[in-house]
Amino acid sequence: MAARVAAGVGGDDALPLLDDLMPWSVRPLRTGRPWVTAAEAASLRARWDLLAGAERADQERLFRPSRSRTPLTPAAALPGRSTGTGAFARHPGPYPEPVRILHGPFDEQWLIPDHRLLDAARPEMWRVADGHQIFAVEHGYVPQDDGPCLSATALLPDGHAPAGRPGRIRPLYRRPGGQEPNLAPGLPALLSDRYGTAVSAESVLAWILAAARPSAAGLLVPLPTGGDLWARGVELGQELLRLQLRGARGGERPRLPGGRRPYVRAPIQPRPDGIRYDAEEEVLVVGEGRVSPVPAAAWDFRVGGVRMLELWFERRTAAAEGLAAVGPRGWPRERTSELLELITVLALLAGLGPRQEALRDTLGRTGTLTRDALRTAGVLPVPASARRPASVLDHREEGPEGQFALL
Repeated sequence: MAARVAAGVGGDDALPLLDDLMPWSVRPLRTGRPWVTAAEAASLRARWDLLAGAERADQERLFRPSRSRTPLTPAAALPGRSTGTGAFARHPGPYPEPVRILHGPFDEQWLIPDHRLLDAARPEMWRVADGHQIFAVEHGYVPQDDGPCLSATALLPDGHAPAGRPGRIRPLYRRPGGQEPNLAPGLPALLSDRYGTAVSAESVLAWILAAARPSAAGLLVPLPTGGDLWARGVELGQELLRLQLRGARGGERPRLPGGRRPYVRAPIQPRPDGIRYDAEEEVLVVGEGRVSPVPAAAWDFRVGGVRMLELWFERRTAAAEGLAAVGPRGWPRERTSELLELITVLALLAGLGPRQEALRDTLGRTGTLTRDALRTAGVLPVPASARRPASVLDHREEGPEGQFALL
């Protein structure tokens, strides 16, 4: 049995940080060039073909070299990928199938998974990305922002923050196959004893999604003293998690009730010139297209002060240069489907907002487990090894120029 710990009441300094509870974190990806990601997978194939077939001077220009990557830079293959490892200019190799990623908080896009094209791909995160993994993604601290400070995804996240300094990416598991939770050693046992119920890694993540709040020092995670409040928060967090996973891991795609589902009332033209919201009619106007009903809460859903629907639209319609300008000529049908799903997800998440506020209000009026209490129980400080990636290799990974990496 875990040791009993006392509760305490204090300011923000007394509350544990997310960094205390999920100690291993990864910095956001840094692609170095915008053309390696796209809203449609077909765009990436067209860009690859243009780059691979270009003459040396044109290839250099199209590539957009950085200090980390040029067409002559070899790089190790990303874990689980069999791309070329020699210089792209000499031997591009076969086109690697793109992978679905989460670009920022709620924008699902595609990425070319070739390490030679990415400035900082964070291989340690790719090693543990599988069908069991869930990533918690911090959105970055913006003072006075009342939007969500954290999200979760089963996709590989790039950790981009719409505003403010980007936060960290925290895998739920340190090893493939859902092995070794990325939690402070001893935390699940302590909470299980405290609340009188089994506490799993996913229930801790669910609680964090429901209860975490931002501060200049990092995300604060108040832990309740009683099992009833814990169960209430975990139930809410599981709903938040289900919506954000969008059907991954055998779940159902998010759906609004029949009378509230958004539909395309007037088709979106190939090149819509803007996006706006008609609050009286609950209509999202996309160029000459019209989508309704769209709840006002979905339109006004913001992260870091940035409206998510506007950002989604701007990323798909903004002027681009070089390879990044290679994309569909019109407005693909799947783009409309993704817009409808994003509206649905944001509306449903906004609908859970009052329950989150009520939970946080209750936590603010009751005792919580303080950092000192976690230190007394031996949960804090976490060992340095818990902040480093686990050794997960059961096979060799190919390094630059075909050499095998020793990791």
